[in-house]
Amino acid sequence: IVICSYKLADMIYTELHEDLPEGFEMLLMASQNLISECYGNGIVCLSMPLKVQDLINTVNLMVEGVERRRRKRRMQPKVRNAADEKAIKDAKELLMARNHMTEEEAHRYLQKTSMDSGTNLVETAQMVLSMMME
Repeated sequence: IVICSYKLADMIYTELHEDLPEGFEMLLMASQNLISECYGNGIVCLSMPLKVQDLINTVNLMVEGVERRRRKRRMQPKVRNAADEKAIKDAKELLMARNHMTEEEAHRYLQKTSMDSGTNLVETAQMVLSMMME
């Protein structure tokens, strides 16, 4: 969350908003007449002068919104490209052949190893392939 005023030293808030990476939100603090022109462009606004509690409540709401979107994104199934899918499939097949696992056991092994090592499933599959193919 970026908190800014209407005018900065080298730009105005709209230029900064355009340059923000995806996932960032902006809270504009400005006079009421300046805020009236910013509605509808995805920027949260607070009019000056403001009460500290208004600022705290607004930032808390923005943080909750960011967290809610992050959780929602995490819950969506991962979309993998064909090469990643092939690496996972090859690693499972290798584990099944060498360790006499079922496909479900091989997949569970990759998932657990991935979580334990802090890497994603594709990286774990690639590690299994490189270690077992030697």
